[in-house]
Amino acid sequence: MRVPVSDGHGAAVVADEQELLGVALPFLDAGLRAGDLVALTCPPETVELISRELGERARAVESDPRMSLLGSRAPDALTMCGRYLERAIASGQGASGTPATGSGRLRVVAEVDFGSDPADWREGQRFESVYNRLLGAAPVSAICLYDRRRLPAPVVDSAAQTHPQLVRGTSWSPSARFQDPGTYVPSLPLPREPVEDGDPVFAVDDARTLAGLRHQLGAVIASLVPDREQQEDLHLGCAEIAANAFRHGVRPVSARMWGDGERVVCVISDRGTSYGDPFSGFTPAHGLDLSHGGMGLWLARKLWDHVDVLPTAEGLSVRLSSRLR
Repeated sequence: MRVPVSDGHGAAVVADEQELLGVALPFLDAGLRAGDLVALTCPPETVELISRELGERARAVESDPRMSLLGSRAPDALTMCGRYLERAIASGQGASGTPATGSGRLRVVAEVDFGSDPADWREGQRFESVYNRLLGAAPVSAICLYDRRRLPAPVVDSAAQTHPQLVRGTSWSPSARFQDPGTYVPSLPLPREPVEDGDPVFAVDDARTLAGLRHQLGAVIASLVPDREQQEDLHLGCAEIAANAFRHGVRPVSARMWGDGERVVCVISDRGTSYGDPFSGFTPAHGLDLSHGGMGLWLARKLWDHVDVLPTAEGLSVRLSSRLR
């Protein structure tokens, strides 16, 4: 069954404060009047600008950068969006015997900033595209602001491909360049780090046991990553991917790791060819109950900066990359 794509996910490309406010203020005002749960996920200066224009009504608007990549990695941002959505839906239902206090809808203005690294642009573009599927049928409307003054041209250009609607002022129109997430996400180019052009600091072509590979990965990460907390995070993330390869893939399982003092890259591969879900790992496979499993790729996405699942005719590779703190 085809999963619906959200038609309430719009992008607005703006060039100055006047254009930004011309999009955001009418959208927020309509939400406040309708009783929506209204939220901003924007940089502080944009929150201040919009709040100043809203005046007293700004008190009814929530602000949380964790709903976007401004304050979270993709799985956590989607979890936070889900929590706000649950609150919005609950407000439209009311408690037993009491009237509803809201419309049951969530309305969000988000300002996009994926950073200066092309690898981060790819992560952001993937997040925006995946959003359409994971929240496709939900009662939520969102406008993503793309400010030409701040963003590189490739990021601005991607807005029309990752948003089914384009917004100009108060007018919404279908994006002729929108691509279905199932096509767009796998087509994104893979930014290769310069460190990968050299020899890996660790390589194994046929790991004998999962326990042994986990131990080896932990030792290599400890030698490359100075920050103890980051060591633990990265080790947990790649250990989960190794476990997936042993439990769900086809042996032999191989691993490579590179590091240059600024970034760590790890690639874990097996010979399995059954993978075909470009949306896996953005939410837990079986919900938040750890006893049901299905958390490995989701944990890796939470703990590493970038996670790329790369299926080929010869097998499956998962590439993990993070900057060092």
